[in-house]
Amino acid sequence: MLDYNLLLAVFSGVLILLVLILRFKIQAFISLLIASIVVGIVAGMPPKEIITTMQQGMGSTLGFVALVVGLGAIFGSILEQSGGAEALANYLLSKFGDKRASWALMLAGFFIAIPVFFDVAFIILIPLVYSLQRRTKKSLLLYAIPLLAGLAITHSFIPPTPGPVAVADILKADLGWVILFGFIVGVPTAILSGPIFANYISKKIYIEAPKMELNEKEAKDYPAVRLILLIIGIPIVLIIGNTVLNSPLVSNDSISVQFKEWMAMIGNPFVALIIANLIAWYVLGIKRGLSKDELLKIATNSMGPAGLIILLTGAGGVFKQMLINTGTGEMLANYFATMGISMLFFGFFIAVLVRILQGSATVAMITAAGVTAPLLINTDITQIDKALLVIAIASGASIMSHVNDSGFWLVGKYLGLNEKQTFKSWTIMTTILALSSFFIVSLLSLIV
Repeated sequence: MLDYNLLLAVFSGVLILLVLILRFKIQAFISLLIASIVVGIVAGMPPKEIITTMQQGMGSTLGFVALVVGLGAIFGSILEQSGGAEALANYLLSKFGDKRASWALMLAGFFIAIPVFFDVAFIILIPLVYSLQRRTKKSLLLYAIPLLAGLAITHSFIPPTPGPVAVADILKADLGWVILFGFIVGVPTAILSGPIFANYISKKIYIEAPKMELNEKEAKDYPAVRLILLIIGIPIVLIIGNTVLNSPLVSNDSISVQFKEWMAMIGNPFVALIIANLIAWYVLGIKRGLSKDELLKIATNSMGPAGLIILLTGAGGVFKQMLINTGTGEMLANYFATMGISMLFFGFFIAVLVRILQGSATVAMITAAGVTAPLLINTDITQIDKALLVIAIASGASIMSHVNDSGFWLVGKYLGLNEKQTFKSWTIMTTILALSSFFIVSLLSLIV
C-alpha cells in the first residue's frame, strides 16, 4: 500500500533535483545532495538522522567507486598518451580496407572506449574519419556514426568506465557479470546503431570533412596493437574469470580452494586494475622513454574528470541511502510488485526521463540507480538480474541526446553538422542504441 507522505518525498526530491540542474544550473553533485536532504525532511526524518544517512550513503558508495574509477582513469590516460588508440584504429582500418572501414571504426570505438573517456577517444580518432572521407569521397557520417556507436556503447555498458561502475556499485551488482552482459548486449547494438544505421543516414545526409589542412602529427612510434589489446584485456579477463569461478557454472570440486582464493584476490577490480596499471606504466611508459615525472603528470591530470564523477557517484549513493532509510524504497517495491511493473522497465524509464530532461547520461544513470536500488531490498534478485538491470539503466541513459547534452554539440562541431542534421544522425543513433539494447536486455532476462 502506498504511503503518500513517502511518495511525496520521492517526487519532491526528484523535482528539486531537476529544477536545480535545469533552472538554476547548479552542479549535479550539489543538486543531488540538496534533493536527498529534501527527501529526508518531507519523509519526516529527524535532522540528525538525515546527516547520518548522508554520511552512510557517501561512505558506503565511495569505498568502491573511488578506487575503481580513479585506477581506470589513470589506466586510460596512459593508453591515450602512448598513442595506443590511434595504433589500434589504424591497424583495424588496414585489415578491413576502405569498403568495410565503418566496421573497423565501430570495433575501434568499441575497444578504445573501455579505458579511454568518450570525448577524449572521439577527438583522438576523428582525424582518421576525416582522412577516410577525403579518400573515398563518401559522406563523413558513413564513418563517424559507427565510431560514435562503438564509443557510446562501451562508455555506457562496460566497466571500468565510470558510468556502469557507479551503477553497479549502487545496485551492488558484480562487475564481472556487468562486463559479460555489456559485451553480449553491446555487440549487436553496435552493429545496428553503427554500420547499419550509418549506411542508411549517409545516403540521406552528405557531409564532407573540413577543407582546411589539419596539422599533421609527427610520425609516432606507436606501440604494438597486440600489446594494446593485451593490456586492455588484462583487467577484463581477470574480473570475468573471478566471477565465473565463483558462479554456479563451476563446481567447487573441480577447482582447489586455494586457487579460487587467489583468483578472488587478483580478480577483484581493485587488484586487476592495479596490475593493468603497473604493466601499462612500465611497457607503455618507462620502456618507451617516459620519465617518472612525465608519468606522474599523466596520472595527476587524469584525476580531474575522474574526481567529478567520483563525487557525483557519492551523491547518488546519498540519494539511494535516503530512500532506503526513510522506507520509501520498500514501499515503492511493494507497490510496483502488485502492479506487475518489472524492475528492468522501471530502471530504464527513470533513466530515460532524467536523460531527456537534463542531458547528462552519467547523471541519468546515477539518479536512476539511486531510485531503483531501494526497490531491491528484501528481494531474491540474482547477480545476473542485477547485471541486466545495470545495462537496462545504461540503455535508458543513452537515449535521445539533444541540445542539453554536451555530446550533441561536440559531435555537431567536429562533424560540421547543423542542429537539424545532428538531430537526424546523432540523436537518432543514440535512440536506436537505447531501444535496441533494452530490447536485447529484456530478451536475455527471459532466457537466463
